[in-house]
Amino acid sequence: MLSHEQRETIKNTIKEFFQKATIEIEIKEDNLEGETLKVNLETESPQLLIGEQGQTLDEIQYLLRLVFRRKIIEPFFFDLDINGYKQKKTIYLEELAHTTANEVSLLKIEKELLPMLAQERRIIHLTLASRSDVITESRGEGSERRVVIKPKPIG
Repeated sequence: MLSHEQRETIKNTIKEFFQKATIEIEIKEDNLEGETLKVNLETESPQLLIGEQGQTLDEIQYLLRLVFRRKIIEPFFFDLDINGYKQKKTIYLEELAHTTANEVSLLKIEKELLPMLAQERRIIHLTLASRSDVITESRGEGSERRVVIKPKPIG
């Protein structure tokens, strides 16, 4: 569990990181959920920090993790979001999963979603895991890997 001082060190490190990059940010929230510290930043130029499909955001998060490892010995997970991008993406993917699963269940045909990153596929799988009428699997290799939603076989 991160102490108050460790959390302050993390926040100050984040502020310093973006100051050096001459990008103005504001830390909107930082919540500790289990062993994961979730930090949401707000900025005037989110597209610059998020990048295509969140790739720049993932890279910034990775760099910050490396800095934190030097400053904070205790291991913890760190999840960075900018202007709620990841949260909105998760909601979109959950809605896509439910809508597609309903269609698969009704029409009794499998549906293949567009290629997705591993963390996006995981959201689809977890969202539909408790449904008894459909099953999910991942197909393809590398950047072409995608989720397939299929009707659950009877019996």
